Amino acid sequence: MKKINHAELVRNTDGSIYHIHLHPGELAENIFLVGDPGRAKTISDYFDTVELHRQNREMITYTGVYKGKRMSVMSTGMGPDNIEIVLNEVDALFNIELDQLKPKKHLTSLNFIRIGTSGALQEDIPVVDSFLVSAAAIGLDGLAYFYEKGPETINMDMTTSFISQVSADPYLPRPYGIEASPVLLSKLGVGMKKGITLTAPGFYAPQGRELRLAVLDKTFIPRATQFSWNGYRVSNFEMETSALYVISSMLGHQALTVCDVIANRATNQFNPNYKESMKHLIVEMLDRVAAM
Repeated sequence: MKKINHAELVRNTDGSIYHIHLHPGELAENIFLVGDPGRAKTISDYFDTVELHRQNREMITYTGVYKGKRMSVMSTGMGPDNIEIVLNEVDALFNIELDQLKPKKHLTSLNFIRIGTSGALQEDIPVVDSFLVSAAAIGLDGLAYFYEKGPETINMDMTTSFISQVSADPYLPRPYGIEASPVLLSKLGVGMKKGITLTAPGFYAPQGRELRLAVLDKTFIPRATQFSWNGYRVSNFEMETSALYVISSMLGHQALTVCDVIANRATNQFNPNYKESMKHLIVEMLDRVAAM
């Protein structure tokens, strides 16, 4: 096995992994991911006991027990770049011998459950108590193609179909399609709306918003919303899921995103009281994970 050098797996003076500031054993195998650090605290408040609280930058971690099951919640901050950092470093805690800097012979598969907020792209998706599971994602960030295993991990049929139908501008990164973990989708997504999530590498131009800077391809979003694959249509926009799915899949982990739909771009609606519906979603997902 290839030995990893110290500049590739950076550690702090206390031995913890560089960005997430955690040691082996401090995370559970069921890990909730949220973008907002405040939401990590909200989820941890439902734990029966909390054994760990750690913070570095926007990355806050709690580990505890909920209804007899050990769980962790981590805030990642926004965007596919942060997801890529967190997942690689979490995997290192479980699957790399840190003293020898070599991958372990026996690997641990983790469950990542992302709870987020999102904007709907279809008119018939409501914005009050509206929960949406990402059965698949289209990454607009290009992250998958930086990895040797990326092209063999992505769903090539979904990828080529999207590129062919939507005809993205050649100046934009090549999109990629990736599916959720079928195991988590079947166990945690029961009874919820499902669709394909567009993962954007930014909040403004990548999601079609213009302030003082104009968007390059002004009809990209309307074209993308017409895409469907395997019975699912493009349903919502956010900034993390494609990275979560592709990195998890390459590393042998399971991942699923469930979002509280708080806005609808097609109808120009917004739910200012979404924090209450978010609490409902948090409890629902905690209960479902506890029952797995």
